[in-house]
Amino acid sequence: RLDFSASNNSIVKNYFQNDSEGNIVINKELDIWDGFWNTGEANSHNQSFQLSYQLPFKFFPLINFISTSYSYSGDFNWEKGSDAMALVEDELGNILGNVNTIQNANTHTVNTSFNMSKFYKNLGLEKKKKPKKIQDNIINSFIGLATGLTRLKLNYAENNGKVLPGYTQSLGFLGTSRPSLAFVFGSQSDIRYEAAKNGWLTNFPSFNEQFTQVHNTKFDLVAELSLIEDLKIDINANRVYSENFSENFIITDNQYNSLSPNSFGNFAISTILIKTSFKKSDENESITFNNFQNNRLIIANRLALINGSSGGGVDEFGYPLGYGKNNQAVLIPAFISAYSGQDPSSISLSAIRSTPLPNWSLQYNGLINLEFFKERFKRFSIGHSYRSSYTLNSFKSNLEFDLEDLSLKDVSGNFLNEILYTNINLVEQFNPLLKIDMELKNSIRLVVALKKDRALSLSLDNDLLTESSGTDYSIGFGYRVKDLKFRNGFGGRQKVSKGDLNIKADVNIRDNITIIRNLNILDNKVTAGQTMWSLKLSADYALSKSFNAVFFYDHLFSKFAISTAFPMTTIRSGMTLRYNFGE
Repeated sequence: RLDFSASNNSIVKNYFQNDSEGNIVINKELDIWDGFWNTGEANSHNQSFQLSYQLPFKFFPLINFISTSYSYSGDFNWEKGSDAMALVEDELGNILGNVNTIQNANTHTVNTSFNMSKFYKNLGLEKKKKPKKIQDNIINSFIGLATGLTRLKLNYAENNGKVLPGYTQSLGFLGTSRPSLAFVFGSQSDIRYEAAKNGWLTNFPSFNEQFTQVHNTKFDLVAELSLIEDLKIDINANRVYSENFSENFIITDNQYNSLSPNSFGNFAISTILIKTSFKKSDENESITFNNFQNNRLIIANRLALINGSSGGGVDEFGYPLGYGKNNQAVLIPAFISAYSGQDPSSISLSAIRSTPLPNWSLQYNGLINLEFFKERFKRFSIGHSYRSSYTLNSFKSNLEFDLEDLSLKDVSGNFLNEILYTNINLVEQFNPLLKIDMELKNSIRLVVALKKDRALSLSLDNDLLTESSGTDYSIGFGYRVKDLKFRNGFGGRQKVSKGDLNIKADVNIRDNITIIRNLNILDNKVTAGQTMWSLKLSADYALSKSFNAVFFYDHLFSKFAISTAFPMTTIRSGMTLRYNFGE
């Protein structure tokens, strides 16, 4: 499917004319039909091209389980410059003249889903419906494992755009094919140098508007596994990358010259940190932090060996010259390898990771099929979930970096890096680590959950690691008393109400702490944290169809980890009466 739309906005100024002295005056004798076919002067132009395509996998027997759609959109905009700005003159007498702005953008989207049941059917992997022999049961078990992947979806989206100011060319009534036909349909090919060569960019020496471009990508994976009956596992992975580039420029002799190019962006990807999740880490000792410290020398030696630029010398701490212990090229891989539990001698040295690692959540309901649970419970399920991410916030290009002179160093004696990263974040959540949700035969509901979280933020500006961790224990209780009779004297008459009494109780214990660790000296400081207990009780009863009463009691106690904060207790209790005047 192809779609194309365009709109052109023009201004007709046929009411202006020149008098005998050459001055511009208004023609007062102008009739409404005069100049009816005058297309005027273009003021703005917008066009959009869209393409969508369903790949024909369904026509091929072996791959008909794949469903993939691709869509592309290309947008183009031309905007006329200000007439007032066209008269701007610099101190040398150069006049800016008419300058316009062109910009374009495109998006690519690919969505793919796999019908795994159809795939297994194509391969002949189907369970016997009523197996009578032990051999058939074993075969069914193996088939169940082989066909455990029940759902899989992959989504990819990419967005790009360019803005080029200082464009001197106008356009026709139906648009334009300049600076290139591909550009007006969204292509991101570089047209700056060709446009300058053709004389389409202003050569005004003091022109200071910036050329900009953006690039964004997003990838998501969603899958569902069912390896055994009543066990459901959801898998997801994602990666997000965004980058913005801008630069000033000057045109001399129809040559495009870049001035102060600058780029900045953000990055996030799903990862796995579970190898270090349960290692000891408090204000006195952290095994993982010690590994981080030790990994720096291994990474530094790898960089010196690969680049061969240290000359074999070492600094006062034993690190190769140019790759000191606080060089961000050393710190980032050392940090990631330590807290992900990977080998520092083989981990990637790039800060940007290409492959997202899967996170998961699972739920198992199969225990209710056992006789012991079936006799005592209406419902019994076990849950677990894991989420972890790696993010780089607001990285930017290093304006001091020179690709032609890689020997340049900063004031600390470290080689300059092309990209500057301010901080790196690792976040991990077991939400929950374990959760048991049960309902007994007598209608008592009980939920027990254990949650655990951890957040690590490495600042490359001051070489400090902020580590926050927490553990959460919770027990939830619920019971419904059906058709409970209640005698009341509202309205002067004795009346018996009958309704359900819902009783809920939740007990929660939350313990969290924040520690700042210094990379250069032995200094661990507790800066925040508390142990918090909470008890919430509530009971609600429907006195009638429209009248409801709720009693509640909340008790909160917190003790802070730092000595400058005092313990705190908060109690809230009361009753709410609610009457509904509607139907």
